[in-house]
Amino acid sequence: MGQWIDLTAADGHTFPAWLARTDGAPRGAVVVLQEIFGVNSHIRAVADWYAAHGYLALAPSTFARLQKDVDLGYGAEDRQAGMALKAAAEALPAPGVLADIQAAIAYARRHNGKVAVLGYCWGGLLAWRAACMLEGLSAAVAYYGGGMTTAQESARRPLVPVLAHFGARDHFIPMDGVRAFAQAHPEVQVELYDADHGFNCDQRASYDAVAAGKARERTLAFLADYVG
Repeated sequence: MGQWIDLTAADGHTFPAWLARTDGAPRGAVVVLQEIFGVNSHIRAVADWYAAHGYLALAPSTFARLQKDVDLGYGAEDRQAGMALKAAAEALPAPGVLADIQAAIAYARRHNGKVAVLGYCWGGLLAWRAACMLEGLSAAVAYYGGGMTTAQESARRPLVPVLAHFGARDHFIPMDGVRAFAQAHPEVQVELYDADHGFNCDQRASYDAVAAGKARERTLAFLADYVG
């Protein structure tokens, strides 16, 4: 079971993060990046799952610069609230929430050496940006990263190995964009599943146990190669 801690970014902004520790010495660390629904029960469960599999897991609140204690569900009203918060976060002056992710990476490195960033939906986009722009990472994993296949984001170049999971039936991420991204980035391990957006989240109607299981297996193998 995890606990809340406070982290401080380089500009002095203090924000909460969910910290889940493994029993015994960790293999490495993962920074888990939230969807548009905050560090909710799903994201906390993801962090706890990786802790149970040998990693220190840290999930920073990337909405804290805008609103404290965001913990949304997956209904229509919560989705609208999350989309509004995401738009506001994306509009922050640079480096915006990347400063908070950098602080989370620094915390994890101080405690466990090698660190991967692991993001879902908006967090997948942030994981891609982190792989291309931030310091101290050894790897990055993006699940159905909304926006990362656009021409602007695809033009970035990763500094570390990247694994990207996409659903072939994703209504938010066009497959032509995924194909173009894969062609532009042969160095990225791109995996496609017969699933919809959000297939890893067992709180969504789009949850797909088979796809989620395959993606977790591939993610653990990827982390073993690059983090420990």
